[in-house]
Amino acid sequence: MASYWGCFLLDLERSFGFLVNDVARLFGRRFDHNGRRLGLTRAQCRTLGYLARNEGINQAGLADLLEIRPMTLVRQIDRMQEAGWIERQPDPADRRARRLYLTAKARPVLGRIWAVANETQDEALTQLSPGEARTLIDLLYRVHATLSARVPADRVVPPRPSARPASVKAMAEAEAGPVAAVEVGQ
Repeated sequence: MASYWGCFLLDLERSFGFLVNDVARLFGRRFDHNGRRLGLTRAQCRTLGYLARNEGINQAGLADLLEIRPMTLVRQIDRMQEAGWIERQPDPADRRARRLYLTAKARPVLGRIWAVANETQDEALTQLSPGEARTLIDLLYRVHATLSARVPADRVVPPRPSARPASVKAMAEAEAGPVAAVEVGQ
């Protein structure tokens, strides 16, 4: 019986699904640690990031993209609106609906969020050579594309190819200047 469970655990540790989910969990925890200086939660960072790519979306659409319940998002948006990160504007096509937009306060923090993500990515990939890191990202991008093709189109936010870095360090260096300026300016 012990050998049966030993094989199961070994297989689990080599399972694509288990590893992807566990890496995501650990990456998130590390992002939380590195991002404490932002004064935002990981959920708020995700919300700002998705909203930056989809400004003018309604709350239901954003909840769908974030894969969270609309009522959970409403409470989060309320808090973020009170803090000055997000604003609700009337929907010209539906007087009952509101559209979501970033505020001027939120725009500079996006660069700082990106810097934390880069820092966390560099830590996660530190045991890989730059070529291995690029290969890993490219392979995950292909897996993402394959799975995206099998999910209804309204449920997938494809990654932007132009946002993929040539290397982890190049991305960090590209962000270093503006991020430093934002941090000094606050």
